[in-house]
Amino acid sequence: MIRLQQLSLMRGTKPLFENVDLTLNPGDKIGLIGANGAGKSTLFGMLRDELHPDQGNIDFPPNWRMAYVAQETPALERQAIEYAIDGDVTLRKLEAELAEVEAHHDLDAAGHRMGELYGLLADADAYTVRSRGEQLLAGLGFTQEQMTQSVSSFSGGWRMRLNLAQALMCPSDLLLLDEPTNHLDLDAIIWLEDWLKRYAGTLIVISHDRDFLDGVVNVIVHIDERKLKRYTGNYSSFERQRAAQMILAQGMLEKQQRKQEHLQSYINRFKAQASKAKQAQSRIKALARMEELAPLRAAAEFSFEFREPLRAPNPLLTLDDVSIGYRSEEGLEKQIASAINFSLQTGQRIGLLGVNGAGKSTFIKTIAGELQALHGDANFGKGLVIGYFAQHQLEMLRHDESPLWHLARIAPTVREQELRNFLGSFNFPGNMVTSPIKPFSGGEKARMALALIVWQRPNLLLLDEPTNHLDLETREALTDALAQFEGTLMLVSHDRHLLRATTDQFLIVADGALTPFDGDLDDYKDWLFKTKLEAKNLAAAGPATAAPTAAAIAAAVPTAPKPAAPAVSSGKRKTIETRIKRLEEKIAELHQQKSALDAKLAEPDIYDNSRKSELKTLQEAQAVCSKDLDQLEAEWLEQQEALEHSGS
Repeated sequence: MIRLQQLSLMRGTKPLFENVDLTLNPGDKIGLIGANGAGKSTLFGMLRDELHPDQGNIDFPPNWRMAYVAQETPALERQAIEYAIDGDVTLRKLEAELAEVEAHHDLDAAGHRMGELYGLLADADAYTVRSRGEQLLAGLGFTQEQMTQSVSSFSGGWRMRLNLAQALMCPSDLLLLDEPTNHLDLDAIIWLEDWLKRYAGTLIVISHDRDFLDGVVNVIVHIDERKLKRYTGNYSSFERQRAAQMILAQGMLEKQQRKQEHLQSYINRFKAQASKAKQAQSRIKALARMEELAPLRAAAEFSFEFREPLRAPNPLLTLDDVSIGYRSEEGLEKQIASAINFSLQTGQRIGLLGVNGAGKSTFIKTIAGELQALHGDANFGKGLVIGYFAQHQLEMLRHDESPLWHLARIAPTVREQELRNFLGSFNFPGNMVTSPIKPFSGGEKARMALALIVWQRPNLLLLDEPTNHLDLETREALTDALAQFEGTLMLVSHDRHLLRATTDQFLIVADGALTPFDGDLDDYKDWLFKTKLEAKNLAAAGPATAAPTAAAIAAAVPTAPKPAAPAVSSGKRKTIETRIKRLEEKIAELHQQKSALDAKLAEPDIYDNSRKSELKTLQEAQAVCSKDLDQLEAEWLEQQEALEHSGS
């Protein structure tokens, strides 16, 4: 087990940790959470022995092996697969020693040591290491061709995937992962989640992806007020426990305040009377001895909303037999997808699915006007106002300029005070408004990019991975704002919570085509694993029937299901029945949530002026809950109808 005992650490003049005690058990899968700057990465530095506490200590079990993701990737000419296998340092040392013995020693004299080395290599699974490395890289989105390319040929995001592969290749008792999903697409995240569930060691992960945390961890460690507090369960369980603690703490605080007021009232009335002086003095001492309770403080909530669009054409746009891709300066074309026939209607809320490189971003860029369609007709409605958040949006900002400069650039005729007030609503107060954004955190820059989009009052939002740099709090604010957005939305995101909460239909980009996906994210996950398993089984049948295993797995892109034939198979019937059961469970859960919200909104006190913020939150939650119920019940009716037809 890992034990932190009376640990304290200062960073400059700021205390990050004070007298921290924490125990982590072998096999725990821990989500480490806390506000930006709370000390999450610093704690990782201490666990890696790169930083040392000012007092206290961290105790590890003897001979524990630790793995973590390197933050830098040198531009090596080494093949990607070899670089990934380098993560198994022990195996590489054994291979190097064996090569040294074979090259520079009398083989007869060194025979005993060579035998030992071959035995140790067998124990280290040296003879399966390449296939294991290929499976890791395939799961993280690399094709068979990419695996043999040099590390230097990859962009920064792909190099981080290689560093993650190295960490997963390393046999370890403790695995430290700091935002491992930031550079992954949804398919790779689903694969990583499954891999980590099967990891036998102790895992500590920093992540702002609540669905990922819910799927992987069974312990939450929350950094708050310079302490580490352990909660049993996943992130959703932590939220419930934390909320209950805050309600309890608030009740205790109010009770103490009433007692203090009572004591103070007695003292004020009787301290001047000789006959009551003794009792008054005893109450003064009691008041002084009373420990001052501090309320549990939640992080200051950040929220914003998209302003209602002024108008919107319908349809917003149509694509007729369009091909998308890239055209070089020489006129050469690289086609990504073709024969796209698509009409975007007002009010649609679409999530785009597909593996990395399938063409999701290319499709978004074409709609946004960043790329021209290679072929076909793209027609945009009159009055269309697009708010576009690109995957690399932060790189497009002027880092030597301020938030105020960026906003004034798109609103040159608006008074400065109005611009300042608007930026203040996005948590850019005082001097921050006029300061260059270069030292801003990634989350602050992303928040500013969102502010610029909100100002433009779009009727179509095109968001390509908008949460990459956002913390949990800002992700929740974005989710709430998008859920209430009255325009049209198209979203690419690896954040499943965001997709579930803000979209109601999916399109999939795969095999050079854009098609509807008939299902939800759970169906997509099941389908993805099934498709990869089928590809793996085909590969195992031999080269005559399939490509090599890793290539087959990496290339296994799910394609949208075809419309059901009139005669439905027993397998299809079972799928429908499973879907109905899942819908009924979700509907029952939502009915329960809605009943609880209705009960709270029926309380007269909730409409007091002092509880306006709480009332708004409850009303918004009720609206979202009602909308979700309507959608699920409509789908339930459709599935029931399909089930009836399957039996006819």
